[in-house]
Amino acid sequence: MDETERQSEERGWATARTLAEALPFIQVYDRETVVIKYGGHAMGETGVARQFAADVVLLKLMGVNPVVVHGGGPQISAMLDRAGVKSSFVDGLRVTDADTMTVAEMVLSGAVNKEIAHWITMAGKEADVRGVGLSGKDAGLLTVEKTRRTRRDPDSLIEREVDLGYVGEPTDVDAKLITRLIESDADWVPVVAPIGVSADGQTYNVNADTVAGALAGKLKAKRMLLLTDVPGVRGADGKIIRQMTVGQASQLIEDGTASGGMIPKLQTAMAAIRAGVEAVVILDGRRPHAMLVELFTETGAGTLVKAR
Repeated sequence: MDETERQSEERGWATARTLAEALPFIQVYDRETVVIKYGGHAMGETGVARQFAADVVLLKLMGVNPVVVHGGGPQISAMLDRAGVKSSFVDGLRVTDADTMTVAEMVLSGAVNKEIAHWITMAGKEADVRGVGLSGKDAGLLTVEKTRRTRRDPDSLIEREVDLGYVGEPTDVDAKLITRLIESDADWVPVVAPIGVSADGQTYNVNADTVAGALAGKLKAKRMLLLTDVPGVRGADGKIIRQMTVGQASQLIEDGTASGGMIPKLQTAMAAIRAGVEAVVILDGRRPHAMLVELFTETGAGTLVKAR
């Protein structure tokens, strides 16, 4: 046996050991729902997107019921720039006027949503696993109301309402269609764009993290995975915190350890857990196979937030 054959054989044995070690975790997640929020700049990299799709297919074939909710902020910004429409943000939320809303729906429900569903279908072609692209407007999935935000005037210290335009917050999730897709004998993977409709029929842009949390809560998901551009939540010492409770997450926000974009992610995690999700994991979606490491190994990946 030459060196190449020996190395190939060793890789085979290593793969077998990995699969055997994963068995207890595979059984934990068998037929359980995992909601995956997919976003960040990794979405714009074709190679990473195709690897993500392949990992989603692998989850489905291992008995997990993945449901994908995606963002698309960078893609919306790029399209707005091409259209000559300027954006402004308040506390991380895009102020969405009528023109911006049109572009946001076109990008999220159109190009981004269908591309992710397509990559999943292509990755699962041999086993007939198929991505199904949806938005919150389909089958009454996501009912929203206009988001209300206030900001304190630095001079007068008076709280004033800020109009974010067509930005909404979920008030109701009707997950019957998602449930039917999950329970079907066919291997469907729902892919949801964060667009919702108010009671009076107006279309709103919704933060994808918030949609993922609301949907995960409604589905009583075993896990919600928040795929981001960071490896997890850092403590005051700068090190990644591997596990924390809702109370500890709240404390990180209160004492200022958590800042910037991590605050809404922790708030989403806490809200999802209170709504019935067993645990939420914040992890780096840019790393290949991060979801598999989190779900099927003892070490996990990122930061896990649980009730207590």
